[in-house]
Amino acid sequence: MSDFRLKVFCCVARSLSYTKAAQELFISQPATTKHVQELESQYKVRLFERLGNKIALTEAGKLLLERSEHILEEYNRLAYEMSLLQGEYTGELRLGASTTIAQYVLPPLLAQFTSKFPKVKVSLLNGNTREIEQALQEHQIDLGLVEGISRLPNLKYTYFLDDELVAILRTGGKDGLNIPEEISPEELERLPLVLRERGSGTLDVIEQALMQHHIKLSSLNIVMHLGSTESIKRFLECADCLGIISIRSVTRELQAGKFRVVEIKDMPMYRELNFVQPQGQEGGLPQTFIDFCKICNTD
Repeated sequence: MSDFRLKVFCCVARSLSYTKAAQELFISQPATTKHVQELESQYKVRLFERLGNKIALTEAGKLLLERSEHILEEYNRLAYEMSLLQGEYTGELRLGASTTIAQYVLPPLLAQFTSKFPKVKVSLLNGNTREIEQALQEHQIDLGLVEGISRLPNLKYTYFLDDELVAILRTGGKDGLNIPEEISPEELERLPLVLRERGSGTLDVIEQALMQHHIKLSSLNIVMHLGSTESIKRFLECADCLGIISIRSVTRELQAGKFRVVEIKDMPMYRELNFVQPQGQEGGLPQTFIDFCKICNTD
C-alpha cells in the first residue's frame, strides 16, 4: 500500500502550496502540514523553506520529490499488476490531453472506460501540447494525448487518430470580407485571422503548412491568439474573421449552418493525434487505456 505522506508531499512540492495540495487531495490544510512535518521528522531534514509568503523546495526536498515520484509510479504499477491476478483493473490513471483532444475526442472514451473499469480512478489535465509534454516529464501525469508535429526524444509517441484543420467563417455576418469558397495561400495573408496560441499543436501544423508556400506566420494578419478552440469559435460567432481549427471541433456548427468552411487551395493541414509517454515506461494502466481507445476507435 502506498505511503500517503509521499503523495501529500508530492502535491505540495508540485504546486508549492499547502492550500492547493489540500484541495487536490480533499484533506484539511493542517493534515497536509502534519504529513509533511512527519516526513521531515523521519528524515531529519527540512523539505521546504519559506520565501516571504511563498515556499520553495530545499535540496533535500528536491531529492525526495524525484525519488517519491518514481516510488508512487511503482506503487501504481504494482496495484495494477496485483489486480490482474484477481481479474480486476484497479489503480489511478492520470491523463493529460491537449485542448482539442480533451474537449472533442476523449469525453465519450472516458465515459466508456470508467464504465468498463469502475475501480480505476481517472483524472484529466488539460493544456496545450507543450504543457502536456512538460507535465509528463515532471511526472504529473502517466499518459498524454497530444496533437501537432514536434517530437521530444525522451518521449514515446504512439499513433491514435488522424485530424484535419480547416479555415472557417461565420455565415450570419455581413461578410464584408467577400471571401469565396476557395482562396489561395497568398490570399490568406490579407485576411483577418484568429489562431491558437504559441505552444499549441494546432499552430505548429498551420506554421508548417504555410512554410510549404514560403509564407511566414508573422506575415499573416493575426487579429488575436486565443488559448482554446472554444474561445476561437465563440469569437468567430461575433466577428468577421477567419479561424483555423480542427474539423472535429466544429462538426455540429457546420451542420447547423453557423459556420462555413473556406478551402485553402493546395494547402492541406493534416496531423496525427498521438498518445505520448516516457520512453521505457510502457505497460500498466496507461497501456490498458491505449489498447481500449484503439479498440473503441475501430468499432
